[in-house]
Amino acid sequence: MVLTEFDPEKRAVINPWDLIKPVEHMPTVGVACYSNLTLERMLGELDTQVIASTCTANGESPIYRAVYKGVPVALFMVDVGAPMSAGMLEDIYQMGLKKAIVFGTCGVLDKSIEDCSVIIPSCAVRDEGTSYHYAPASDEIAVNETYMDIFTTMLDELQVKYTVGKTWTSDAFYRETPKKVERRRQQGCICVDMECSANAAVAQFRGRDLIQFFYAADNLDAEEWDPRSLSNHSKLEEKDRIASIALELAVRIQ
Repeated sequence: MVLTEFDPEKRAVINPWDLIKPVEHMPTVGVACYSNLTLERMLGELDTQVIASTCTANGESPIYRAVYKGVPVALFMVDVGAPMSAGMLEDIYQMGLKKAIVFGTCGVLDKSIEDCSVIIPSCAVRDEGTSYHYAPASDEIAVNETYMDIFTTMLDELQVKYTVGKTWTSDAFYRETPKKVERRRQQGCICVDMECSANAAVAQFRGRDLIQFFYAADNLDAEEWDPRSLSNHSKLEEKDRIASIALELAVRIQ
């Protein structure tokens, strides 16, 4: 298969440093999400300034600089889907970010996981294509190894419920068939997302730090799909709490 042809050569035909220059005053740590409404609410709570942007044919995505509890933090939105998410992480790392915290929704494969509760992936099943260009072919990739203890300790202190487990990263959400869902459950997956394994591969390839976590949304562990809080406009108070967790973690790992 073509996807087994991993090339470890760091220099490609087109490289991040060919297009992106280091950004002055880029914070060490950044917080990113996949929802424009979530980012807008975060920006509304903090004093921010635009220090850079990423750009695609779909438009520009600003990179903001804020200060949270005395710590400079970059704030930005990444696009949904493994290729775009990975590419935007490449850009922000090239700008000078050392540590990224990325959070977003996921579907649950275990209905006992509460809606909007925190899920921390420990590894990801690589059912997308992007990660195979950054890491040798394998079924799974480790996630959150460096900061897992710091993160879970913080959540315990804040009395926030969370679940740690394996995620299934698939970039074809209309092809999450019942048979595939069941096979992933048998592999130990508790949730499904679209970017985690690709993001992890990029960070490992570039030697940068990355923390990823989810908040539970739609339920695939039922006879009929249940969207629960998947909508951007649903359960905003709970989702704001998730954003505050990401910012608090940024302070802990600066």
